[in-house]
Amino acid sequence: MHVDELPLVIFTIFAQMSVGAFVVLGVVHLLARRRASTATVDRLSDPALYAIGPVMVLGLAASILHLGNPLNAINVLNQLGSSWLSREILFGCAFAGLGAAFAVVQWRGWFTPVLRQVLAGVTALVGLGLVWSMAMVYMLPTVPAWNSPATPVIFFTTTFLLGALAVGSAFVWLLMVQRRRGVAVDDEVTDLVRTSLRWIAVTSIVLLGVQFVVLPTYALSLAGAGGAAATSAASLMTWGGVPLVLRLVLAFVGAGLLGVFLFKVAVAGRERLLFTVTLSAFGLVLVSEGLGRALFYESFTRIGM
Repeated sequence: MHVDELPLVIFTIFAQMSVGAFVVLGVVHLLARRRASTATVDRLSDPALYAIGPVMVLGLAASILHLGNPLNAINVLNQLGSSWLSREILFGCAFAGLGAAFAVVQWRGWFTPVLRQVLAGVTALVGLGLVWSMAMVYMLPTVPAWNSPATPVIFFTTTFLLGALAVGSAFVWLLMVQRRRGVAVDDEVTDLVRTSLRWIAVTSIVLLGVQFVVLPTYALSLAGAGGAAATSAASLMTWGGVPLVLRLVLAFVGAGLLGVFLFKVAVAGRERLLFTVTLSAFGLVLVSEGLGRALFYESFTRIGM
């Protein structure tokens, strides 16, 4: 992969993870309120919410680096009616702004809970619009490897897989920090963490299954198409296919085997082991997705002018 593509890898991965974490956190928040008080749910979910903003800002900063001159970002917005790139920048800035606004009103307790939920819902929709715009940027007829239904599927899978594991990691980290500081953690919070982790584990395994169906099918379709598509397929198999195989192995270990183990450990409630397993799963999948995105850009082969 060329070094100048690294900012795009960071931007797309971090932005999609931020959107996925926000959406997953919102779903957890809504479902958890049926089992626990609002104060308990907020105590668990708010620290994870505040961590999303810095990750999204880092992603946006990386995207600006790819523009060369940061002032070029203003010019990109001139083509909203015809350019998915312009829409991507707009949705990215809007998601960051709305997310920051929601974090502030949640922190300060401003407005009613219903209005805060409406703001969160709008922010989530804008975030999903960002991921869709990202995918559409690469749906170019002149680049067969990108102009495929696999592109939006891969982007949304990355969004929810990394988002779910990031939220799970944040929950376990919060639990560990509170225990180490001697803060009493009531059974209600512990139960919410374990229940959330079980569903996150199940979600990760399902999304892993999607990847293991889409990625091989995608690679085989490129190889069979001939021409530029076949060239892209060959680039995916660079170095004898070691990066692609490593990407799948890391995803399988992180989201698959560790996902199953995470489900069992969450039930057992062993916090220290729970912390290790959750962070390991998240780290392995993050590396896997980063490697997969690098291969995505490596598959660039243009046809025509």
